[in-house]
Amino acid sequence: MGPTFSGFLISAMVFLTQLLSLTDGRDIGVCYGLNGNNLPSPGDVINLYKTSGINNIRLYQSYPEVLEAARGSGISLSMGPRNEDIQSLAKDQSAADAWVNTNIVPYKDDVQFKLITIGNEAISGQSSSYIPDAMNNIMNSLALFGLGTTKVTTVVPMNALSTSYPPSDGAFGSDITSIMTSIMAILAVQDSPLLINVYPYFAYASDPTHISLDYALFTSTAPVVVDQGLEYYNLFDGMVDAFNAALDKIGFGQITLIVAETGWPTAGNEPYTSVANAQTYNKNLLNHVTQKGTPKRPEYIMPTFFFEMFNEDLKQPTVEQNFGFFFPNMNPVYPFW
Repeated sequence: MGPTFSGFLISAMVFLTQLLSLTDGRDIGVCYGLNGNNLPSPGDVINLYKTSGINNIRLYQSYPEVLEAARGSGISLSMGPRNEDIQSLAKDQSAADAWVNTNIVPYKDDVQFKLITIGNEAISGQSSSYIPDAMNNIMNSLALFGLGTTKVTTVVPMNALSTSYPPSDGAFGSDITSIMTSIMAILAVQDSPLLINVYPYFAYASDPTHISLDYALFTSTAPVVVDQGLEYYNLFDGMVDAFNAALDKIGFGQITLIVAETGWPTAGNEPYTSVANAQTYNKNLLNHVTQKGTPKRPEYIMPTFFFEMFNEDLKQPTVEQNFGFFFPNMNPVYPFW
């Protein structure tokens, strides 16, 4: 009986370890924006990430005060230069060297930099054509300072796709196909992911007649879309797989995806926005992305950044101000972490 009980105990411990790896040790992060005049200090924010069990932060630019606070925290950071700086980084290797030397090198021994993002939704803006050269120059700079293993990528919005429904029809717009192909070639060489922003909320709120709330909130009990034999129970998977299909069409189906932003606002556009909807979406999304892939990529557990840590009062009113998990006083908007 002893060996049998021992074997059961070992099996139970292995199962528990596997379960915890899905829910606590995985690649889940939360975006940290600073567009507020009443936000807590970076030191307090880093502590809030730690006590909340959030191991990854995405920043929208380099903030020295945040980088200082993150020293020795064990939290991974993903960040990049401002969109306004992409052109200069693309045209001048010394500008890229200076950016890395200023924003990465002083912290490299105490801060884990996970991803360097060249452009946040800069596709298909005025900086689009400069992104590949800026990526290459930043990669050269990282190698120069002994940081060549740090991944460099970009973040693209949903409207980078000219078609996203059904998912198998996903395709990049003709105006950016050449640029996206160049970017994917760079990602392929360094085995880096493409970052995408995925917001079922905006799709649902703009067309509630044709998109059901259940489909947007992961609460459908039957497939809503069947596409080439693949069953879609939620809109999130459909949106992600539209990107996978678009990558297939330009010959880069091997590129993996990371969700750079996703979330649901708690206020500002009722009845579509509410605490209940936000809590349901984020809870179901967390369960989903830590346990399974999409119908097109079922084995790939996709790293995901939730948007965002705080409600920020300097953002555009009012939906954009209400994506936060926490109020500026660090009280939760709703129980989650």
